[in-house]
Order: sequence, then structure tokens, then C-alpha cells
Amino acid sequence: MTGAPLVVGYDGSPCSEAALEQAIELARALEATLLVAYAAGPPNRSVGEEHREYRQALAELGTAATDRGVSRAREAGVDAEARLVDAPPVDALLDLAEQVAARLVVVGTTGERPLAGMILGSVPYKLLHRARLPVLVVPLRDT
Repeated sequence: MTGAPLVVGYDGSPCSEAALEQAIELARALEATLLVAYAAGPPNRSVGEEHREYRQALAELGTAATDRGVSRAREAGVDAEARLVDAPPVDALLDLAEQVAARLVVVGTTGERPLAGMILGSVPYKLLHRARLPVLVVPLRDT
């Protein structure tokens, strides 16, 4: 494949499924590698056995999710790799995108209202305001 890779945030949720579909289409059209990323970092940095177990569970969930995402991309003819990043979601996606000089970050959204996203700290909202590269926010389609 040619060109800078695309990064898609993927955790297996319905909104990340929509993002993955769109990212696969774009990667195929751009002949780009797709990095299927999962943020394995917990929201806080406490210590202890429970914390280690929590981190291990996140990594296991992330591995399963990214493996599914990579399989779907490859079935669609797209070169894809799984990436687990040990950081909270926004930091994980931005750090990975910077490391690989990504062309674009793709994430899904449930379509929450802008004020709720700003107050609650939604990943798409934070990405749009912190990213130095294009961010595509894919809405969850009504079924």
C-alpha cells in the first residue's frame, strides 16, 4: 500500500463499527494501510493488584476487538494492523497518529449533543479540538 496510514479508533461498540466501515472504504480508495487502534489505558493511574487486573482485562478486550477489526479490513482487501496503545483514548489516538505520520483519524460518535460532549468529555469532541491532522467523526446510523 502507498501513502500515509489511516488510524481508526475501534472498541467493537456500534459507533466504532460505523467508524471502521468508513475507514475501510477510505483506506481502500486511498490505497492506505489501516491501523485499527484500541486505547488500553485506564482512566486513572492508581496502583495495586486490582489495577493490574483491570489493565490486563482492557488489553484482552482490546486484542479481541482489534483482531476482529483487522480481519474485517483484510477481508475487504485493505492492508491492516492492530495497535493497542497504553493511554486514554484521545491521547492514544493522537500519539499513534503522530508516531506513524497518519493522514487521518477516524472515530465514531453516538450523536450526542455538543454541550454534553463538551461537559462529559467525549472522545470525538476532544479529538476535534486537539488534533493537528484531519479527524473524521462518523455518526451512528439509524437502523
